[in-house]
Amino acid sequence: MEDEIGERSSFVISLIENRAKEVGVAAFDLRSASLHLSQYIETSSSYQNTKTLLHFYDPMVIIVAPNKLAPEGMVGVSELVDRFYATVKKVVMGRGCFDDTKGAVLIKNLAAKEPSALGLDTYYKQYYLCLAAAASTIKWTRLLRANLLQPLKDIETINARLDCLDELMSNEQLFFGLSQVLRKFPKETDRVLCHFCFKPKKVTNGVLGVDNARRSQMLISSIILLKTALDALPLLSKALKDAKSFLLANIYKSICENEKYASIRKRIGEVIDEDVLHARVPFVARTQQCFAVRAGIDGLLDIARRSFCDTSEAIHNLANKYREDFKLPNLKLPFNSRQGFYFSIPQKDIQGKLPSKFIQVLKHGNNIHCSTLELSSLNVRNKSAAAECYVRTEVCLEALLDAIREDVSVLTLLAEVLCLLDMIVNSFAHTISTKPVDRYTRPEFTGSAMKEMPNCVTLLTDNGPMAIDAGRHPILESIHNDFVSNNLFLSEASNMVIVMGPNMSGKSTYLQQICLTVILAQIGCYVPARFSTFRAVDRIFTRMGTVDNLESNSSTFMTEMRETAFVIQNVSRRSLIVMDELGRATSSSDGFAIAWSCCEYLLSLKAYTIFATHMENLSELATIYPNVKILHFHVDIRNNHLDFKFELKDGPRHVPHYGLLLAEVAGLPSSVIETARSITSRITEKEVKRMEVNYLQYHPIQMAYRVAQRLICLKYSSQDEDSIRQALQDLKDQYIDGRL
Repeated sequence: MEDEIGERSSFVISLIENRAKEVGVAAFDLRSASLHLSQYIETSSSYQNTKTLLHFYDPMVIIVAPNKLAPEGMVGVSELVDRFYATVKKVVMGRGCFDDTKGAVLIKNLAAKEPSALGLDTYYKQYYLCLAAAASTIKWTRLLRANLLQPLKDIETINARLDCLDELMSNEQLFFGLSQVLRKFPKETDRVLCHFCFKPKKVTNGVLGVDNARRSQMLISSIILLKTALDALPLLSKALKDAKSFLLANIYKSICENEKYASIRKRIGEVIDEDVLHARVPFVARTQQCFAVRAGIDGLLDIARRSFCDTSEAIHNLANKYREDFKLPNLKLPFNSRQGFYFSIPQKDIQGKLPSKFIQVLKHGNNIHCSTLELSSLNVRNKSAAAECYVRTEVCLEALLDAIREDVSVLTLLAEVLCLLDMIVNSFAHTISTKPVDRYTRPEFTGSAMKEMPNCVTLLTDNGPMAIDAGRHPILESIHNDFVSNNLFLSEASNMVIVMGPNMSGKSTYLQQICLTVILAQIGCYVPARFSTFRAVDRIFTRMGTVDNLESNSSTFMTEMRETAFVIQNVSRRSLIVMDELGRATSSSDGFAIAWSCCEYLLSLKAYTIFATHMENLSELATIYPNVKILHFHVDIRNNHLDFKFELKDGPRHVPHYGLLLAEVAGLPSSVIETARSITSRITEKEVKRMEVNYLQYHPIQMAYRVAQRLICLKYSSQDEDSIRQALQDLKDQYIDGRL
């Protein structure tokens, strides 16, 4: 299997749709033996959701049904695969293979035994499409990447991870203990389960050949790797014994106290030699695999082992002979899986030319790699003996494999737990531990009512505002020591922020920083901020960059409009929308009109929107709509030069003619610059007068909205009753005095 998959994708995906625009997706990972099920309503006629999932999985095979039931106006998933994934192998199976009942039965048999793991008894009719896709799939990168691409939305799961992270940060012994224990587990533990999920054809004397040797070798390697992982379980149990957080305590209960792992380890010990361990050095690994099974179980295996040892010894004797005959004391005998044994000779030891006996001469750095006919012959015999050992070993392991397959669900659970611990300990906790104290703070969800927590400086609310105090870019702050932190505040009463500023003032970096911070919070990690409050979002929609798409015959503006249309068609009240410029690729009047109308549409939703623009006219939105807030990146102008401060400040700020300053630096004639400056001054004067009229007209509405905004913030406040009463009194005084 590994030869077929190599470094390519390991996912086999099945797609099925109905007339109601529902799509079911089943993605099976051949490396980790994990099955991912998705079912959703395809809201886009271009199947954008499906294309996003296919891009995420990057499948090696796509299974589809005949294209007969595509809804009117839609291309159908089969045609979608033909059009956009022509290089991927496509398999068309009859609709009878997409049986949701059989899919539910198969998943129940293969998944964990606990009914709560899937809840199929109650909901299988609701998700029949993905189960049907699973039925066709079963016929035939790691957890951190998956979490970053698909963050969590379940608050309880986020809280469980954060509680675990809290304990790791406060208990150094637990943190370093788990870090050391996780190194004992082979990194490939989650990828070898596929060898225990599939039952190959029974090995008989008729098929005992070299062609099966590679498959047998991978199977033996998986058994050794599983034995190594199970040997490390007592160390994990010792490290987790005193853990207090729900997640770590649950792992201890479900893994360390589960007797099935000891039973599997005992069965393996009856067949596999106790001294055999998982090894990465190629020849050591080959030797371990050949001697994995205890001696005396299979006579033919013992004979093959003797042949393997004899040829290995002969190869080393040959190397000693060449060292003496050709006076090459530094001659080495490396080994790799593809070439076998070969000679490596330092170039400085070679006087003149190598003897003609050496063939396949290749210079590699300061060494010469080569072989001889005798070594090549011994390599072939050694490889053949090893192949015989592999196949005979698989015969001895058939009963053991059948026993392991009966408990494959607990092995799947072990793999998931190890991936989760690796992500939380070696990614989250390790990253936070390398930062100065209090640079990363915890997001905490407490529902509609806040509760005081001594170590909590960040709140993750289900419906409240989104606020970030002194937030930083998690990547750029590691590169630039003087990275400037900035704030954000969004609420139901102020759900749109328009960020303004010249080119290179930091707008795009700020937008990316917000997106990354939200993602970190919703995968259960601390965030780079002094204080922050998050409303859990279901999707993050971004429209950034200005590039054309020659493949789809789309200009820069058409690409921009398609991305914007997708956002508007799919946004929900719980989404976060981040737009970096809009309408710049067409005429100024049309671009401004489109940007304004899109902002008005987004304002009517409850989604939170951050909109960056150069169009200063858009600041008029704040004079008409009270739920719009204008921010700008501060820039100083000194001697006709822009001094970027990268500080985000409230309100609009007109930076006079920054485009003309850059044009002047670029070398445009002074007469052209002066004419342009005269024209833009007249335009700006008219805009200022119009904004003053709007301000006077809509000022009462603005005041009322600001009061509502403060009241919403107090609704989610964790302060005591007296403090809230005082805040209400201050709000009343400010409103009466017109100081809001």
